[in-house]
Amino acid sequence: MNSIKSVPARVLSRRPGHSLEAEREQFDKTQAISISKAINNQEVPVKEKHARRIILGTHHEKGAFTFWSYAIGLPLPSSPILSWKFCHVLHKVLRDGHPNVLHDCQRYRSNIREIGDLWGHLHDRYGQLVSVYTRLLLTKISFHLKHPQFPAGLEVTDEVLEKAAGSDVNNIFQLTVEMFDYMDCELKLSESVFRQLNTAIAVSQMSSGQCRLAPLIQVIQDCSHLYHYTVKLMFKLHSCLPADTLQGHRDRFHEQFHSLRNFFRRASDMLYFKRLIQIPRLPEGPPNFLRASALAEHIKPVVVIPEEAPEEEEPENLIEISTGPPAEEPAVVADLLDQTFGPPNGSVRDERDLQIETLKREVEALRAELEKMKLEAQRYVAQLKGQVNALEAELEEQRKQKQKALVDNEQLRHELAQLQAAQREGEQDRGLREEAERRASATELRYSRLKEKHSELINTHAELLRKNADTAKQLTVTQQSQEEVARVKEQLAFQMEQVKRESEMKLEEQSDQVEQLKRELEAKAGELQHAQEALNRTQQSGAELSSRLDTLSAEKDALSRAVRQREAELLAAQNLAREKEAVLSQAQQELQGRLEEKEAQEQGLRQRLLDEQFVMLCGAAGEAELILHDAVGKLDDPLHLRCTSSPDYLVSRAQAAVDTVSALEQGHAQYLASPADASALVAALARFSHLAADTIINGAATSHLAPTDPADRLLDSCRECGARALELTQQLQDRQGVARAQPGLVRGPLQGILQLGQELKPKSLDVQQEELGAVVDKEMAATSAAIEDAVRRIEDMMNQARHASSGVKLEVNERILNSCTDLMKAIRLLVTTSTCLQKEIVESGRGAATQQEFYAKNSRWTEGLISASKAVGWGATQLVESADKVVLHTGKYEELIVCSHEIAASTAQLVAASKVKASKHSPHLSRLQECSRTVNEMAANVVASTKSGQEQIEERDTMDFSGLSLIKLKKQEMETQVRVLELEKTLEAERVRLGELRKQHYVLAGGVGSPGEEEPSPPIAAPRVGTKKPPLAQKPSVALRQDQQLNKDGVYPAQLLNS
Repeated sequence: MNSIKSVPARVLSRRPGHSLEAEREQFDKTQAISISKAINNQEVPVKEKHARRIILGTHHEKGAFTFWSYAIGLPLPSSPILSWKFCHVLHKVLRDGHPNVLHDCQRYRSNIREIGDLWGHLHDRYGQLVSVYTRLLLTKISFHLKHPQFPAGLEVTDEVLEKAAGSDVNNIFQLTVEMFDYMDCELKLSESVFRQLNTAIAVSQMSSGQCRLAPLIQVIQDCSHLYHYTVKLMFKLHSCLPADTLQGHRDRFHEQFHSLRNFFRRASDMLYFKRLIQIPRLPEGPPNFLRASALAEHIKPVVVIPEEAPEEEEPENLIEISTGPPAEEPAVVADLLDQTFGPPNGSVRDERDLQIETLKREVEALRAELEKMKLEAQRYVAQLKGQVNALEAELEEQRKQKQKALVDNEQLRHELAQLQAAQREGEQDRGLREEAERRASATELRYSRLKEKHSELINTHAELLRKNADTAKQLTVTQQSQEEVARVKEQLAFQMEQVKRESEMKLEEQSDQVEQLKRELEAKAGELQHAQEALNRTQQSGAELSSRLDTLSAEKDALSRAVRQREAELLAAQNLAREKEAVLSQAQQELQGRLEEKEAQEQGLRQRLLDEQFVMLCGAAGEAELILHDAVGKLDDPLHLRCTSSPDYLVSRAQAAVDTVSALEQGHAQYLASPADASALVAALARFSHLAADTIINGAATSHLAPTDPADRLLDSCRECGARALELTQQLQDRQGVARAQPGLVRGPLQGILQLGQELKPKSLDVQQEELGAVVDKEMAATSAAIEDAVRRIEDMMNQARHASSGVKLEVNERILNSCTDLMKAIRLLVTTSTCLQKEIVESGRGAATQQEFYAKNSRWTEGLISASKAVGWGATQLVESADKVVLHTGKYEELIVCSHEIAASTAQLVAASKVKASKHSPHLSRLQECSRTVNEMAANVVASTKSGQEQIEERDTMDFSGLSLIKLKKQEMETQVRVLELEKTLEAERVRLGELRKQHYVLAGGVGSPGEEEPSPPIAAPRVGTKKPPLAQKPSVALRQDQQLNKDGVYPAQLLNS
């Protein structure tokens, strides 16, 4: 039915009004339909119109409550494609939805994380993508909640970015690191998608490829903004910090730049993205942050989403059309003509006639269009009547279901009465369950209290660290003030010395002038005397001598005045020097008072620092005491009896605890030497308390599986260790007890626990640790020799079979022996590759140690390698013997099939043992995995050729019942049934016997475990069996896997290894 493009206003005005409930119901229905169409199991991309409706729904209700109410009910764990499309829709809702969507998604973080963890543990292509996508979504939610300035669409201006970064370089540094982490998650998702596309040889025009590529549009939008912001922040960091400090940031940015540029280049080459998004191109090289002017050369990458043509949507019921008689149409048309041109008259001009004719034609066209609309409305009414009839039928069906529900309700009431009776009988069980729940709640309350105490300790520790930093700053200020006072004192002393030197120099100059005047005066006096003598001798020159004497007298008076003036200046200089000395002494006294005041403040701050350090030590010791109390309480806790641990894990924990005792002693000695710094003692005490508590708890768990006597001694050692540790923590909380504390006393009980753990460790081989390396080489050489011998024997059997048989038997024997020869060659190549990989592992992992020391250090891995090599050699020998028997018609074909399965399992064990410590990118490891797959294929060929040969050689008797009567047929039928029952009973007994044999084999195998175990297995009490090595490889000893269970046939299920 065609959609109605335009609706008259009078028709819209006659629409029935809807209530709020009806609108809400219609909204929920629309959202449910859109979510179900967007998130489904079909491997096609999410349609944009469905996602757009979901996003508009979040803006309509200002949140994502309706979206999550429907999404939480989707069967996400059942389908990886469903989970992938859910992550895609959630990403679009986060980016383009209402801002409150972020807070609604925060409440469902655990659901998102569970989906990612579930699919991350499964080896599924979409599952791995879902795991990476959920990590990206969790990182996105955390980042935008922590930085609300950045919307989920990551589109902000440079001013907002500057405001968010602030002026503190630490905040800028942290924000840059968080954006790097954000970018890493985005690039990880794109790399995972492209890696799967390359593996599947998919193209962007296929629906499967588009389903994977569709979320990358949002990734491209996020990456363009993150790249621009990181460039801005990096330039800002380089303007505040030296270049050497930011070397790590530059390396990480360069790595992300090349990955992002490669991602944009590959996406731009795909046809799928060319019509949906315009991807920017990054420059050839990253920006040079060491040159500040390079910021002006940076161009912000802009992603453009082209506008799409609106998709046709389903029509809505907008109007109600009622059919009426068309008798009023001519009147309406006449009224329209009268209103337009007025009433007709006899004096009408030609132009008006033409206009009237034109209008008539338009009226006819409108009438035809109106008839067409009426026909469409009639069809629409007929369709609505059909829908009404369907709804009435559905209503009748609902009434029938209601009657049926009433009958079911009566039945349920009867069943409820029965259940209530059963409930009254189970009151006692409910009481026990309630008691268990109360205990569980008490345990949870205790855990919450411990968690609160731990949080308080962390807050206290942080507060004390801040106080310590403030105190250090105050001490630094005090030291600077003291240095300033010292500099002032030195300056004043220097000025005083300079004044003294200047005064002394002036005194010396004035004394020199006085002496010079005195010498001149004496010289003048001598001259005067000579003049007087000359006057006495010569009377003629008396007048001259008299005048000269007057002159000399005047000069003498002038010299006397000069001497008196010099003496006055000298006295003034002496007075000035005394005044300078007085001012200097007064300033020195003031500085001395300020220095004493600063020293008193420094003493108070030092005492405050000591008090704060002791309070921090008391808090750490108190928390350690609580932790140790809880661990010691586990020794007598009946709920802890179910917990078990292994001696290997106990030894590792005890050794770590023993190692921390030395650090604890060093921290204690450092605190006694310098009480102003308790950080080393607090850190050592925290680590010691956790490791000691872990050792005590694991010691108790290990004792649950140990024999009685070692278990009692282990528990006593754990109690002694707890008592010594608690005594130490109590002493550290007392000022007088800190000096008397002896942390070394705890080492004795811990070493006792370590020794007991060493004694409880399983002894799996009868060789010394130093001989493991030689044993590995011997076993690998023996395995190679056994395989070579097996190849030669198969060739000899091939020659004998060609001479001794012919026809079908010769064809079957050749096919079986050829498949066995191919299998032996594949095993020989696998053993050679495993030997090369083993040498590579030893060379890369031993460091400065010898090869024997490396094998002794990794004894469990070495034992697994020895067991795997024995298994391969033994399997090759058994396969040759079974093939020989089959060719000579003295054996069974089933033996050859079982040997093939056994040798495939043995090679898988060898690959697993070699793969544990190998590097992920080792070429030998890749070749070893390829050889393992070849061995599996060759083993399958052996089984197939054996079965086909068995079918060709065995003769099937034809069943002829034509000569039997009804009674004989019935008798033979009963005999056959008896035979079938006997064979089934025998088969069941043999399966039980096979299971018991395998159990006994695993028990006799001792403690040889899987070399790649992360958690050590509990020790298995089994006698050590001494065996002498035969000339050929024997059946290996394989440890019991803890995660395997016997099936109903008494057989352990096979494990598929992804080699």
